[in-house]
Amino acid sequence: MKKLSIILLVLIATLFTGCFDTDEKKVEEKQTIRIGTSGGYYPFTFFEKDKLQGFEIDVWTAIAEKLDMNVEFKTAKFSGLFGMLETNKIDTISNQITMTQKRLEKYDFAQAYVIDGAQLVVHQDRNDISSLEDLKGKKVGVSLGTNYVNIVKEFDTENEIEVISYDGNGFEQDVVLKRIDAFVQDRVSSVELIKKANLPLKLVGSPIVVIKNSFPFLRNEKNKILINKVDSALSSLREDGTLNSISMKWFNTDITKK
Repeated sequence: MKKLSIILLVLIATLFTGCFDTDEKKVEEKQTIRIGTSGGYYPFTFFEKDKLQGFEIDVWTAIAEKLDMNVEFKTAKFSGLFGMLETNKIDTISNQITMTQKRLEKYDFAQAYVIDGAQLVVHQDRNDISSLEDLKGKKVGVSLGTNYVNIVKEFDTENEIEVISYDGNGFEQDVVLKRIDAFVQDRVSSVELIKKANLPLKLVGSPIVVIKNSFPFLRNEKNKILINKVDSALSSLREDGTLNSISMKWFNTDITKK
């Protein structure tokens, strides 16, 4: 009887050990997706009290939850994010990346999750600028590495506009101080930036171009599978109203659809 009891105890211990091993393996096998973001583009991605937050962060948290994945955010200056993607330090970028023709030729993208417009912003005292045409002979600020550089240069074929690139933000203060004449940024974040900092700036004219933003991935078979999963999650989040809720939280309007 004593021998039988010992055998039963060993079997029970083995059974429970096997269960714990299985649970640990499940945790270990849960996929982690690494997201590159600048953490300096309010209200999309920014730090407040040392905590990374914003529209982009909420969207990816929702995607990860829908796909039962872990999400790891890695921050760097915007100008370095594509380098991190190319060297496989991250899986994708979440920083309002516009789906330009040049990028579409090089990367695979998930479906667009933001529909926005490239917007011209000037000091509120200026009444002489309402379009890129009015910037000829003047200075315009753009973020280094963004599509806004190309938008201005494609229009300015005669190089009549002085384009000044900033590694991060800073152009808005230079417009406030009248060191430069204008800056180009997306419409939604421009409105939020002016409102949050109570800056003496204003949006002028219609959006220069309509832009669609999404997440770029290196072109390979592994990422094709991941993109399909992300697309499925985005479709589900759009249908159940989650994307709308996240957008309303940050912008009080839905920027996730036309």
